[in-house]
Amino acid sequence: MHYWLVKSEPETYSWADLVRDGRTVWDGVRNYQARNNLQQMQPGDMVLFYHSVSEKAIVGIAKVDKAAYPDPSADDPKWMAVDLVPFRDFRDPVTLEQIKQDKRLENIALLRQSRLSVMPLKAEEFDVLLALGN
Repeated sequence: MHYWLVKSEPETYSWADLVRDGRTVWDGVRNYQARNNLQQMQPGDMVLFYHSVSEKAIVGIAKVDKAAYPDPSADDPKWMAVDLVPFRDFRDPVTLEQIKQDKRLENIALLRQSRLSVMPLKAEEFDVLLALGN
């Protein structure tokens, strides 16, 4: 199993939207590194859902339900999408400030590549974030 973090502006598509919908196509990614990360996702992988811009906090855990396939919103088949389903809420959102203050997370991609919308997490990072949110 692998671990990931995806970012979404809550005004565009929020954790509550995913919970309401029960599943979503994670499409519209137009960054090559993020696309490459999508291509590596496999069913069962755990995904932290991060509200970017206005909230800046991890708010829930999703699972990959369908591996990468051509993005239906793109004209070019090189762009990928995956299907995500909600797994569970974080009891307490984990803010960007909390992440920045935790020395165990100093190398997390969220801090090193802040504009990347789909990023891998090490198992240890996932565990730390999970503990902070529960």
